[in-house]
Amino acid sequence: MAHIQSSTHVPALWNVAYGPHRPAVVRVIARCLLRVRAFARELALADHVPYGGY
Repeated sequence: MAHIQSSTHVPALWNVAYGPHRPAVVRVIARCLLRVRAFARELALADHVPYGGY
């Protein structure tokens, strides 16, 4: 993805996706949700860039 979020803001879902004490299925679902969230954010920001975004 073109935009990288700053490392100071970590979503709560990140702990579930990459935490050591979660079942594998829960981690996979959380990682998918993080990807969907990042895509939706990029899509929303695409309207606000001068070169057209996507």
